[in-house]
Amino acid sequence: MSTVVSVEGISKQYRYGVINNMSLARDMRSWWATKRGKEDPNVRVGEESNVGRRDRFWALRNVNFEVKKGERLAIMGVNGAGKSTLLKIMSRVTAPTEGRIRIRGRVASLLEVGTGFHPELTGRENIYLNGAILGMKKNEITAKFDEIVEFSGLPEFIDTPVKRFSSGMFVRLAFAVAANLDSDILIADEVIAVGDAKFQAKCLNKMRDISEKEGRTVLFVSHNAHAVSALCNRGIILDHGIEQYDAADIHEVVHRYNTLMENQ
Repeated sequence: MSTVVSVEGISKQYRYGVINNMSLARDMRSWWATKRGKEDPNVRVGEESNVGRRDRFWALRNVNFEVKKGERLAIMGVNGAGKSTLLKIMSRVTAPTEGRIRIRGRVASLLEVGTGFHPELTGRENIYLNGAILGMKKNEITAKFDEIVEFSGLPEFIDTPVKRFSSGMFVRLAFAVAANLDSDILIADEVIAVGDAKFQAKCLNKMRDISEKEGRTVLFVSHNAHAVSALCNRGIILDHGIEQYDAADIHEVVHRYNTLMENQ
């Protein structure tokens, strides 16, 4: 099978202590006071100012792996392991500090509730917007439209602005769009956990089908060991931003993940 995702030495560094006083004027006052060696005028009693701190941390450190066409890859790890950061880099939401990622094909991402949706637009309009972002023509999206609406189970709300949707409705429509439009790679974070158990099972079955029948690649982040075992045929474990394990035996991956959780 051909390689569709190549992750080469990916590292991501973040900086603590970003000024955030909710307005530019307050941020400037904080910065200027610190430059003069004065007390930050915007710090509340008992709080410590973050202005001027230079502390940095690595969310990811030298991560390397490849994904073949049609693979269903689980990315596992405890909270803070770097899973979501990795997916954001792969989805081009943020850039890596070091390394590079090569991706062949269209990518559809489900990173958090509402990602890729404009709140003022209706469900119908957002379907066409997402299709256009993927590079599809209007007639191609129209051909998929009924299938998307049926899968979401939201036909009566499809012409309602999505800002009125509940989180569960958001996820139902977002997954229906991502899974049914013509992408080559589907990236799904823990977001489908927002849905009810019946819809989660429906999503897992859909991801398995598009992989096995259409040859599409799935990258799946989840803490749900049962869902990972049922869907994925390979797994990677991250811990503190470092790749700890990579194997095709998904049951061994889940076992090692459970052991890691117990030792936290």
